[in-house]
This record gives sequence, C-alpha cells and structure tokens, in this order.
Amino acid sequence: MNAIGALNTFKNNLDFSYLLGLLSGVIPSLICITLHELSHGLVAYRLGDDTAKKAGRLTLNPLKHLDPIGLLMLLTVHFGWAKPVPVNMYKFKDPKRGMAITALAGPVSNVVITIVFLILYGALYIPLQGSAVGEYMLDMLELTAYMSMGYAIFNILPVPPLDGSKVLFSILPDESYRTLMRYERYGGIVLMALVWSGVLGKPLSAAIHWAYMHLFPLAQWSCNLVKALFY
Repeated sequence: MNAIGALNTFKNNLDFSYLLGLLSGVIPSLICITLHELSHGLVAYRLGDDTAKKAGRLTLNPLKHLDPIGLLMLLTVHFGWAKPVPVNMYKFKDPKRGMAITALAGPVSNVVITIVFLILYGALYIPLQGSAVGEYMLDMLELTAYMSMGYAIFNILPVPPLDGSKVLFSILPDESYRTLMRYERYGGIVLMALVWSGVLGKPLSAAIHWAYMHLFPLAQWSCNLVKALFY
C-alpha cells in the first residue's frame, strides 16, 4: 500500500466525532485552568509578590499551568486542579490578608468567565444555531460557562490545598495559621479520597447546578438583546 492509500485508510477509520467531543472538553478546561491560575499570579504581583512573575507563570500559555492529573480529573469528574502558582506570602505587607485575597482571585475569575461565556452564548445563539459548526461552538461556549462555575465552587471548598482553605485560615490566629499551612500538602490526599469516594459528588453537583441556573438568565438577556437589535 502506498503512502496516500495508507493515509486515506487512516482518515476513514478515524472517529472524528470522538475527537471533536474530546476537543470540546479540553478547550474549556484549559480556559478555566489558565485564567484561574493567571488571576492568582496577577493579584499576588499587584500585592507585592513577584514570585509567579519570576517563575514565568504570568502567562496565557496553558502548558505553564497544566497539571496532567488535575486536567484528567476535570475532564472525567468535572472537579480538578492546575499546577499551583508559586506565592511567597511574606512578600505581602499583610501576609495572611494578601494570601486570602490572592487565593480568592482564582474562584472569582471563574465566576467572571461563567458570566462572560453565558452572555456570549446568548448573543451568538440565534446566528449560530441551525448548523453543525454553529451548534458545536454553542455547546463549547455553554460547557465552558458550566465548567468554570464548577471549578469556582470546587476551589472555594475549605479543604487544603484549595483556595477556600487559604481564605478560611486567614481568620485564624497566627500560630494556628502557620501550623495548618505547614500541613497543607497532606490535604491533597484527603481531597483525592473525597473525590474518588464520591462523597463530594452529589453536594457539589447540586451547588454547581444551583449557581449556574441563577446566572443563566444572563444568556437569555443577551439573546433577547441581540434579537431586539438585529432581528
């Protein structure tokens, strides 16, 4: 078989629907992860910590923020994580407060992403519906919005090393704070156990759905606005 024949055979046997489905999950995941971590780094930098900047993490390049296991978890169970942005809390004027604000920046950025993509989904719904490519793009926009909301709620949980734990710990006395931060890395084991056991599944899914549906009227509003202006 010549090279052209082999290539045609490969193309005919390729399941493009599977590849497109995989792509529609990967792209939203990378958007959620990249902007989440970038927000941590930018806020830390504005508060006086240049650690993330020196590490090359103030970038939109998703490869700089990617944790393969965390991405796999995000794609499979919709709860995942990225490679944490390095932060030196002692470069902040108020270390505990600076750490809490930096941690909160990630989930807040994901809520903003959800809002933006819902508005885009609504605004593009009429012009894109009716074609295969358009429907695919709409699905990706909606999935990005939903996944970003899930990423925000998951990360706000007060379980180390998630962002919510850093916000919660900031109200503790200094000695207790330093003790808990020393043992933060072991929280990842607890977190993995909670995710894989299914304990977090139903409560998190319910919380994500509730929050998403309360923001979904933004899509309806933008759709009605486009309809009124152009149709």
